Amino acid sequence: MSRSSSKRSTIAEIASKAGVSIPTVSRVLNNRPDVAPETRRKVEQVIKESGFIRSRVPNALRKESSGIVDIIVPDLAAAYSVEIVRGVEEVLERTELRLAISLTHNSIQFEQRWLTKVIDGSTDGAILVLARGQSERLDELRRHRIPFVVVDHRGGLGVDVPSVGATNWSGGRAATEYLLSLGHRQIAVIGGSSTLRCSIDRIAGYRSALEERGIPVNPAYIRPGDFIPETGYEQTCALLDLPEPPTAIFAGSDGQAMGVYSALQARGIKIPDDMSVIGFDDIPVASLVTPTLTTVRQPLVEMGRVATTMLLRLIAEEPLDSMRVELTTALVVRESCAPWTPRNS
Repeated sequence: MSRSSSKRSTIAEIASKAGVSIPTVSRVLNNRPDVAPETRRKVEQVIKESGFIRSRVPNALRKESSGIVDIIVPDLAAAYSVEIVRGVEEVLERTELRLAISLTHNSIQFEQRWLTKVIDGSTDGAILVLARGQSERLDELRRHRIPFVVVDHRGGLGVDVPSVGATNWSGGRAATEYLLSLGHRQIAVIGGSSTLRCSIDRIAGYRSALEERGIPVNPAYIRPGDFIPETGYEQTCALLDLPEPPTAIFAGSDGQAMGVYSALQARGIKIPDDMSVIGFDDIPVASLVTPTLTTVRQPLVEMGRVATTMLLRLIAEEPLDSMRVELTTALVVRESCAPWTPRNS
């Protein structure tokens, strides 16, 4: 290792060579007492051999490690959040960091309470799922020098906000194109909250596919939702009550698609014979329901992994290769869609 290596890259290299976590190296550098003697000797030896130059910034001005990474999610009832947490845990298992999970219940007040708890330095960094972009909370994290990464987001994010998402526009377009390829022209979409960037992008992809085929976008076929079964059920009932119901429904999430299934079953409408249904996410239930759900796979576990890897680099004060990472979505064809056939008059 060169003596000219920057501190930003050397901390991570020291941790790797010593076989310890980045926070452990940080604790050794800060002369923290909570490091086992043998571990301290190993790290100190690697530091000595590497030619690492310790920072001359007084210890009082340097953030000490708490050994904790926070993840804040709306809830754990939805498989969406659980799958992301799985990815986070997979990465943190290889470190000495512990994971703390907090739920917002989509409440600004809960987000603020969480922030109050962590700004005193009780976290090394945070992963925020479906957080509000350009919010005071993000600014507060910056002011207190708490590294963070956003997974999906509400509203807009600045170019300086580290974030992870998926190719939602492409996914929405792929779902719609598949239904079009089956002959469907009356295709409805049930989205998520209008503040969610992922929902906005999926509907934009849906619109793009229709417009490219010269098919007018019917405003009555674009329904709001919250990515939960209840709104899938409610909006499907509303769609079925239209003078001219759709022949296919694109649900903005697999959870929402479960509500679509329930509403169609309650009306005696068979999937896919009478109505084609396609979802988004590819959570485990998608392959377990009958008929199995055609959906757009969103790499949720990988999103958690990538967000955590980015966060660890920020904690180590390493530069990121990119502030925004978008992972690829892919159409997964199963049994819930069929070619369109004319309805009996």
